[in-house]
Amino acid sequence: MKRSGGARSGRPTSKNLGENVVRIEAEALRALADRLAGPMAADFERAVELLYRCAGRIVVSGMGKSGLIARKIAATLTSTGSPALFLHPAEALHGDLGMVVRGDVVVALSASGETSEVLQLLAAVKRLGVPLITMTCDELHSRSDSDGPRSLSTLAQAADITLDCSVAHEACSLGLAPTASTTTMLALGDALAVALSQRRGFKEEDFASLHPGGKLGKRFLRVSALMHTGDALPQVTAGTAMSDVIYEMSRKGLGMTTVVDGKKLVGLISDGDLRRLLERHGKKVFDLAAAECMTRSPRTVSPDVFAIAALDIMEQKKITALPVVDAAGHLLGVLHLHDLWGTQML
Repeated sequence: MKRSGGARSGRPTSKNLGENVVRIEAEALRALADRLAGPMAADFERAVELLYRCAGRIVVSGMGKSGLIARKIAATLTSTGSPALFLHPAEALHGDLGMVVRGDVVVALSASGETSEVLQLLAAVKRLGVPLITMTCDELHSRSDSDGPRSLSTLAQAADITLDCSVAHEACSLGLAPTASTTTMLALGDALAVALSQRRGFKEEDFASLHPGGKLGKRFLRVSALMHTGDALPQVTAGTAMSDVIYEMSRKGLGMTTVVDGKKLVGLISDGDLRRLLERHGKKVFDLAAAECMTRSPRTVSPDVFAIAALDIMEQKKITALPVVDAAGHLLGVLHLHDLWGTQML
């Protein structure tokens, strides 16, 4: 006799199991959102304020699956302007405990609130007088007083602020593997990080400065980070002969040169200017000086301008180079279109 397939035998298909897992976790997140909007709102605000006033670093710790979530929370906090680190509780007991100092705030994650490695950190945390925020599944904000006396976990009892990550049940079909509970921990960690970054007035350019390798970071580079300076900066004086001007342009390889009077920018000569001069004057152009050939009052840019704004100027004016000057008109550098090619802005 042939054995019937899973669907025919009444067993749920993989698709149905997957859907069920997602729905269980989504329901756990809805319950978390309801707690944040209601009974847990005050504790959440207290946690954000405590983290905001942290003079040191935010130390996030957890074991096993909770530890993996703790690593991600620490990374999110750091990338949104709140210095944080992950402390492995087992490694802490073998020397890494020195990472925790006065002025820090510890955020400890444990679904049960009874993880032995995490509990062993409590003595050191209390000894240092470091505030403790915990994420546990103690159902602190999910029960009414009529449900009877509450038996808090050891970690929840030791905390200055306990945040409730309780779930109706895990998404695991056996109800054992941390699934919905770690999802709520992750979401709650994101909520703390985002609320904290807003409390700090964290902006796009702040995010970009912490992510210089990312596309957003490149878009928010300043002109000062890309401009040519020092020996790479093409410059001549107003009295420089055009033969020497051409040599300077060729030697520096930017297709142009600035013309300066002392430190002050007074003009610019580009490859295009040189071609037009040759068409108009022929060989006689070599009898001229830079002052007779330069474009006076060229378009310039400040070193503090975003590179993306400088690119917009180049595109509008159909130019390939911008002198960079300070408020007094002193030449600081030159930004070339080629310098922007590697920034993913082109």
